[in-house]
Amino acid sequence: MGRIEELKGKNGRNTEDILLKTDVLKDSPALDVLSEFYGVEKVESIPEDDIDYELIKQFPISFAKRFRILPISKDNGTLKVVFAPPQELYALDEVRSRFNCSLETYIALERVLTDSINRVYEQGKDVVSEDINEGSGLSDMEFTEPQDLIEAEDEAPIIKFINTLLFQAVREHASDIHIECFEKEVLVRFRKDGILHDVTKVPKTVQSSVISRVKIMSELDIAERRKPQDGSIRLKIGGRDIDVRVSTVPTSWGESVVMRLLYRSSVLMSFEQLGLEGEKLETVESLIKRPHGIILVTGPTGSGKTTSLYAALQRINLPDKKIITIEDPVEYQIQGINQIQVNTKVGLTFANGLRSILRQDPDVILVGEIRDRETADISMNASLTGHLVFSTLHTNDSVSAVTRLADMGVESFLIASTLSAVIAQRLVRILCTQCREQYVPVDEELGRIGFAREACPEGKIYRAKGCQECMETGFSGRIAIFEILLIDDELKNTILTHPDSSTLKEKALRNGLITLRMDGADKVAKGITSIDEVLRVTEEELAES
Repeated sequence: MGRIEELKGKNGRNTEDILLKTDVLKDSPALDVLSEFYGVEKVESIPEDDIDYELIKQFPISFAKRFRILPISKDNGTLKVVFAPPQELYALDEVRSRFNCSLETYIALERVLTDSINRVYEQGKDVVSEDINEGSGLSDMEFTEPQDLIEAEDEAPIIKFINTLLFQAVREHASDIHIECFEKEVLVRFRKDGILHDVTKVPKTVQSSVISRVKIMSELDIAERRKPQDGSIRLKIGGRDIDVRVSTVPTSWGESVVMRLLYRSSVLMSFEQLGLEGEKLETVESLIKRPHGIILVTGPTGSGKTTSLYAALQRINLPDKKIITIEDPVEYQIQGINQIQVNTKVGLTFANGLRSILRQDPDVILVGEIRDRETADISMNASLTGHLVFSTLHTNDSVSAVTRLADMGVESFLIASTLSAVIAQRLVRILCTQCREQYVPVDEELGRIGFAREACPEGKIYRAKGCQECMETGFSGRIAIFEILLIDDELKNTILTHPDSSTLKEKALRNGLITLRMDGADKVAKGITSIDEVLRVTEEELAES
């Protein structure tokens, strides 16, 4: 402290100012000096297990961030709090008054406290506890650059409401937020694990304000209500980077808004995490190591196609390979891969982008989606010139991809000579391991999914029940089921005869094709999912059988 007193005498500055704005702390452990100056004990970290989340519910996020103070626990009328300098005296008085108790104070470095506040308010299960119609005190954000939701200041109720929706959607791992206008009310729903759930209803009187707020955030024209619009928002919630794709369409009772949440910092999944195992995993591993050819992934929107393709790119992302993608949108950033965003406003379409990619000397190309003949022809010609090409198609099963390409006008000889495999997939919900219940299925139930009772351990399988851990849904997370169509020489010859889907599928089944329903049945037998889930996502296959 002698050095501090010397600086005070020379500069006429107060002690706290010297501690924070000079390099004196470089000569001593910073936390030790601050602890001695303030006369309180130090803490080097704040374990989450020590946090009382009931207290957190009573403590505004904006106050915690602004005054660098966090309540930890309360015992026998004494509240334990951690603060970081500089500290306003009235802030501690406010805490003392709010909780009507004495304080036991501890000091931490600002970065430690800030990290703890972000973590606590993001992960606390009951933080967003107030009625969503009233807002939870979450505050306004500027969205031209990614901002931290937790750091914003208090604002109007509509702004609080939209911010609360975003915060809660991220906390509950929702993929989409739906705001739908009806005659007498506005309905808000979240899509979680592929299923829509009602969240709240909003009074009709605030409909325009809610829609306008979303439009302002996504830089859309708030005056235009007669035609669809698309926009995007970049933000941070609790330190997580998130892209929000916004779509509006006019309906009878007002505009419908869908916000799709893309978690840019999400951990990319491996094949094993996706649900590939055994022989299917070996098959896919072999396919992606080929030097050329086309591998297509098919399925409806939201079936995990992009995630599967990214898993493949991760597997082959080595220093000896140049990988370029063209996507709409670029959903995940992968280190070491050149990723291009489609921009139709400047003429950067899949087809035009693909032509430019071919001049970049790539080894592997990913085309986000084959939407037309032009893109299909360029992709197939790229594979003929020694490139491995990945892409997606919107078809119900693997076999339909072949006929879909033919319907686009692609020559059958080009399909037969370039197509290596088609992988169809769906996402099924995973049974909650905390509450799933075992039962003996009836023969009719087993027959619908297509496997014998002998395939079930002890003749029993599992079904959903529901508990607090899974929010009474009976499920937690999702996993993929797959159908892999390998284009061997026999199928190549069949494709040249312009077959319909049923003929091609019959040939593939004779050659050992394992369908989506069959793979789903295997996951039912292993207790991963339920019969109802597999039936839900394979309705088309059931209709054809």
